[in-house]
Amino acid sequence: MRRYRSSAGESREGVVTMSRTGKTTVLAVLVLLLFTGTFTVTQADPPNTYEGDSLYAAVERAVFYVRALRADGSLKDTGTGFVVRPDGTALTASHVVNEADAIECVLNDTSAVPCRVEVQDASADTAVLKLFPPSDDSGAGKPFSYIPLRTRAVKIGERIYAIGYPMKNTAIITEGIVNSPRAEINGRDRMLVSSQLASGMSGGPLLDSHGYAAGVLSGSLRTMNGIHLAVDAQQALQVLEQIQEK
Repeated sequence: MRRYRSSAGESREGVVTMSRTGKTTVLAVLVLLLFTGTFTVTQADPPNTYEGDSLYAAVERAVFYVRALRADGSLKDTGTGFVVRPDGTALTASHVVNEADAIECVLNDTSAVPCRVEVQDASADTAVLKLFPPSDDSGAGKPFSYIPLRTRAVKIGERIYAIGYPMKNTAIITEGIVNSPRAEINGRDRMLVSSQLASGMSGGPLLDSHGYAAGVLSGSLRTMNGIHLAVDAQQALQVLEQIQEK
């Protein structure tokens, strides 16, 4: 075999041989560390991907029916809400609970729990609610099922799902795509989606295929048939932060 000399006088064949030996040694050390437990490889688990039926099953306990009442107990408006933290912190549409004298929240098992409005932001059409669970035998409340808010923006054409209560004790789910992640509607930023919305679904969650709340359902556009409005999760997070500022 012909040997080539480098400018430093080394044999190139020797360099290649030492490189292979070094790689073999490093590989042997890594294998040893793995078996002795002193070396770990960490990787975040990939998120679950849901279809409509499995998504609904995963989040249904966190979505509830909202009844906004007047002082005399008569019904002012209805809508939907969803829990975003296990302590009962929840979101709904501001227009559903605006100027209500009392709020009643009915869970998917038909049980009603006490709740109150913590913060409202009309420009974001988002209200923060606080639900109070019934106490168990120990006097402590059971944590709520909840839907985490998505922290990254949605993409145009992304598949999304809407869940809400057009009727008491009857939740529905609809499927669509993001038509526009951001559009200015009457001077306010809104997401445009094709998931069908019915009266009573306002305030419900707009979900991505991984089970995160990408927004809060807000309403429909009269000028665009089949196109509906949602407040994105980033705006909803800003309203949630107002609680800490109070």
